[in-house]
Amino acid sequence: MTSTLTLAAALAAGTVVLDGGMSNQLESAGHDLSDELWSARLLAEQPEAVTEAHLAYFRAGADVAITASYQATFEGFAKRGISRDRAAELMVLSVESAREAARRAAVSRPLWVAASAGPYGAMLADGSEYRGRYGLSVDALERFHRPRLEVLAAARPDVLALETVPDADEAAALLRAVRGLGVPAWLTYSVAGDRTRAGQPLEEAFALAAEADEVIAVGVNCCAPQDVEAAAATAARVTGKPVVVYPNNGETWDAEARAWAGRSTFTTGQVKGWQQAGARLIGGCCRVGPDGIAGIAGALGAA
Repeated sequence: MTSTLTLAAALAAGTVVLDGGMSNQLESAGHDLSDELWSARLLAEQPEAVTEAHLAYFRAGADVAITASYQATFEGFAKRGISRDRAAELMVLSVESAREAARRAAVSRPLWVAASAGPYGAMLADGSEYRGRYGLSVDALERFHRPRLEVLAAARPDVLALETVPDADEAAALLRAVRGLGVPAWLTYSVAGDRTRAGQPLEEAFALAAEADEVIAVGVNCCAPQDVEAAAATAARVTGKPVVVYPNNGETWDAEARAWAGRSTFTTGQVKGWQQAGARLIGGCCRVGPDGIAGIAGALGAA
């Protein structure tokens, strides 16, 4: 069921389970995501597949679904000949698909929807979301992000997921862009060790969100599982806010080959350590599927 309890209130009361990777769940169902629009393409072509992916995660024990709008931008859709009005419709559909899955899940626990807004580099589809440093000013990045955040906010998700942010400059732009939208947000960086992907110290990067009233949680996503615990502790100490963590399964993305390489290092045995470090919103990102989320829910006693 959808909930009258706000996500912020739920995080104040305990730990909430996030979903896992949208792309791997769609691929496991037989969908080709080799296109530059990635999972956002299915919003236009097979929206029911997106709803089914969300439903699989709710049934596995997730309390929060992250929408398939990570790569949904006006610029990205325009490259495919999709009009601005139609692009906005598809962004709204991403939220509606997650809401529909929550209805179909028919569970008694509260369920929430997080509208995903990926970084500028995701639109470029060249792996630069793992590097940052695009050569754009904070003002230019704010102008890029604000229009789609306005559309997503108007669809009334429970929270905006400002996710996989590689660069503190882009975080500053996003924090400006969410002001006045009337929807809370979380901010998560993609990190390597104790730094953002662009090389900034995490203490400085997290500090940007400390005084942002719109931000209800701060943390990391799409990083190696072994980087989570220390980052979570830093986020909690620097911001005083609940921490959100959803790492990938430990493999690395090869942008040139457009494929994952390496081996999985994700285990549910790590989850309690993340929780003890301050994480209150815990899930998985790329290559973590429903089984992994069920394991997290079980480890947290939420199953």
